Amino acid sequence: MYRVLASRGLRAKSLCDNKASSFLASFTSSRLNHSIPFATVDAEEISGAHPAEVQSFVQGKWIGSSNYNTLLDPLNGEPFIKVSEVDESGVQPFIESLAQCPKHGLHNPFKSPERYLLYGDVSTKAAHMLALPKVSDFFTRLIQRVAPKSYQQAAGEVFVTRKFLENFCGDQVRFLARSFAVPGNHLGQQSHGYRWPYGPVTIVTPFNFPLEIPLLQLMGALYMGNKPLLKVDSKVSIVMEQMMRLLHYCGLPVEDVDFINSDGKTMNKILLEANPRMTLFTGSSRVAEKLALDLKGRIRLEDAGFDWKVLGPDVQEVDYVAWVCDQDAYACSGQKCSAQSMLFVHENWSKTPLLSKLKELAGRRKLEDLTIGPVLTFTTEAMVEHMENLLQIPGSKLLFGGKPLKNHSIPSIYGALEPTAVYVPIEEILKDSKTYELVTKEIFGPFQIVTEYKKDQLPLVLDALERMHAHLTAAVVSNDPIFIQEVIGNSVNGTTYAGLRGRTTGAPQNHWFGPAGDPRGAGIGTPEAIKLVWSCHREVIYDYGPIPQGWELPPST
Repeated sequence: MYRVLASRGLRAKSLCDNKASSFLASFTSSRLNHSIPFATVDAEEISGAHPAEVQSFVQGKWIGSSNYNTLLDPLNGEPFIKVSEVDESGVQPFIESLAQCPKHGLHNPFKSPERYLLYGDVSTKAAHMLALPKVSDFFTRLIQRVAPKSYQQAAGEVFVTRKFLENFCGDQVRFLARSFAVPGNHLGQQSHGYRWPYGPVTIVTPFNFPLEIPLLQLMGALYMGNKPLLKVDSKVSIVMEQMMRLLHYCGLPVEDVDFINSDGKTMNKILLEANPRMTLFTGSSRVAEKLALDLKGRIRLEDAGFDWKVLGPDVQEVDYVAWVCDQDAYACSGQKCSAQSMLFVHENWSKTPLLSKLKELAGRRKLEDLTIGPVLTFTTEAMVEHMENLLQIPGSKLLFGGKPLKNHSIPSIYGALEPTAVYVPIEEILKDSKTYELVTKEIFGPFQIVTEYKKDQLPLVLDALERMHAHLTAAVVSNDPIFIQEVIGNSVNGTTYAGLRGRTTGAPQNHWFGPAGDPRGAGIGTPEAIKLVWSCHREVIYDYGPIPQGWELPPST
């Protein structure tokens, strides 16, 4: 996948190089002496002895606080980062800053259009900064420190972020605001449709992708003319704090974005009092539903994903399919909203060594290289308890895993579990609503459900899919077009991969990523996603005349 994306990136890069050549020249000496001019921390040196400090940013200034949230290193339990959090007494500057932005935004097609070009330039410069090996490695290792995942997975996040920025170099930002015109009913009349910003907006993002999710949504909001207040989960907000400094270095106007560290209660107070015109929330379904009520529907959601994969009747490339299943379920220790949560295996696949290969691949994962690691939102005990509840279902069995990781210093507030798979018969899954809810409970960790279906049981699979509440990603692993047609035609998931190489994870910047089936659903990464989430439609009807010759005052109607 990355080879394909890299070739696309080269084409995008060629568009940006001429414009950025003078900018890059200023970095020649920096690259030679390996300095990072914007950084205020060293990812390798953050420790209990040398803790890092994270600040907030409002009205053009970095600010501290006497209220610190001290974070424990997910790998050894040392207090290694001090997050200066704003409490409820300190929210007024953030509320006032949002209030300074009018409803018609910082720019729109009729106001300050040169700012579309400004953000094309900022994207160009930021993309080339992330292309510098030292800068890319800096963010990769910083991500690893706070959301432990393998170097390859963390580097992939930086790579996708850079490619996104390359996609919006030069004129590409103003192309997002492209309008259209329709002829009117008479001479001098035309209707024009425009993409219009919301003005003051807020962005709330989770821990699992500390750079990619907040950066892509932040830039989308800015491109369309909004003024965002950004809140990232405090456990990982140091990554985006450093990215904010990079963006300022690349020309982002300091008054355009505010950045806050706070607990959920404080952020909720800001949302209620500042009354932003739109909020983007990525995170748990429970919080999403609360915010939807609090904000009276002025929200876009990319919430939980209990994501499924269906293996079709045509068996081929068993080694490859097993490898993708392992990556989908257990990369980043399963802490992806797109992670494979349930695997439906056609009986033809059960006659192959697929499951034994999947067990073998899961067994290769180890804490030393972070191919398995801490689970930041579930404790070990909670995951083991869930597994034991599943094993009470008739016919269920543990396929592999299920044991706590050994020989580690992961603090007890986090989880540490081997990659785990539990088999549950499909008839039992659908037996009653209580069992179905238990089986489809999302465990944001290295945990998946496996079931088998026979050739005449596809309707049971489709019934199971219909009952699900979250519709983010899915995969139909088959090259049988009739089978693919049947499954896709009877399902909903907003990002569905179909074909032999189908997966549930990946989320590059070259296609839509987001849920379907919910009018509040948000997308990320593409022009369509940016326009949907960060702008609304405005129609302007021009009617210049002339008045028809001989017009007379008509009777009242």
